[in-house]
Amino acid sequence: MKRITIFGREGCGFCKRAKELCEIKNLDFRYIDIHAEGISKADLEKTVGKPVETVPQIFCGQEHIGGYTEFAAFVEQQEAIAD
Repeated sequence: MKRITIFGREGCGFCKRAKELCEIKNLDFRYIDIHAEGISKADLEKTVGKPVETVPQIFCGQEHIGGYTEFAAFVEQQEAIAD
């Protein structure tokens, strides 16, 4: 699987869960704290390519996966394909 990139913020439960899922599944990932990096909502929307209301926003390589729920389903789907 390509590298996972998680755009999130401190104190976000779903951001924390996304990081934990990557750690549990031993996935290569990068976590980007949007506040620490000075990334605005408009910047994030440019990166995602559509309006964004929530974090995390998660990518696999260049492909936008979505939030935590979509990411968890994506990981499960990738594991099923690999079996």
